[in-house]
Amino acid sequence: MNDRRFLRWGIPVLALLVLLPRGLLAIRTVPVFFLNWGISLLFTAAFWLTGRALWFALFRRFPAVEQTRQRLWWLAVINTATTALVTLLIHEASAWMQQGRFSLGGYLSEFGLNMVPTVVIQLIYESMSFFRQWAANVRRAEQLQSAGMKSQLEALQSQLDPHFLFNSLNTLSALIEPENEAAQEFVEQLADVYRYVLLAREQPTVALHEELAFVDTYLALHKARFRDNLRVRIDVPAALHQHRMAPLSVQLLVENALKHNVASRDQPLQLHLSAHAASGYFTVENTLRPRTAGLAPGTGTGLRNVRHRYELLRAPQPVTVTAEDGWFRVQLPLLIG
Repeated sequence: MNDRRFLRWGIPVLALLVLLPRGLLAIRTVPVFFLNWGISLLFTAAFWLTGRALWFALFRRFPAVEQTRQRLWWLAVINTATTALVTLLIHEASAWMQQGRFSLGGYLSEFGLNMVPTVVIQLIYESMSFFRQWAANVRRAEQLQSAGMKSQLEALQSQLDPHFLFNSLNTLSALIEPENEAAQEFVEQLADVYRYVLLAREQPTVALHEELAFVDTYLALHKARFRDNLRVRIDVPAALHQHRMAPLSVQLLVENALKHNVASRDQPLQLHLSAHAASGYFTVENTLRPRTAGLAPGTGTGLRNVRHRYELLRAPQPVTVTAEDGWFRVQLPLLIG
């Protein structure tokens, strides 16, 4: 946060304002005015810089929007206690130098005046933080909207009319012989996959159990082609099913695994899908045996898009990608709905 302008102008102006209740208008000479202003500058700068350091420390500790109330309570308690202690020390020192007695009324009056710069400083930094977060949220929402519109446009440009496709699938299903249950099931699964793609692309997130059901159907289509050359294991506790995911993000990773790796009888492709509450991640991992022919090497565009989508969704953790010990692993952060 760049607050040099506030430091440059805020401290002198606030020091002048603090003088008003102390009798600024009663000051008759210029030297006395500058003396009082200089003393006020000294104390205002001390309170400002101390409060600034405290606010930055607490903001690093409680940066999230939902932690604002917690941060404000800590600010109120620490600032009040610090101001009360500093005021007491100053008041006692002043009474000692003037050989006077401690005055509770004078102490409370001085404490109230010293709280003014403290409260103003915290309001300034909280306001700056609020507007910065608000601007970031507006930009993020615009980026999500732009990404969604671009995705829809690309889908419209590259896909057939959905009603035409569904009608064609229904016609194909009717043409299949009734005893050919495998073919009937395959067509129904294909229709389910396409229906989910159309519905999910309109949403920023979907429930984990919905994405898993879709991926299960998507894998069933590929199992019809790969058979035992594709071995899938899914380990997701039911307690995590209500967490949210970016739609089609798991499917993209599964598609990449199938597209870029060998899946044969001698070297079956193993695909593991799992989620763990302790780590907060949904993991997609597959055996790493890159295909050497038939396809151009991957560009990484899909993974970059997945990373960007989770950044826009303000995921609590980053998307991680690792390749080690013969396994390719991508971890997607679980989102809270």
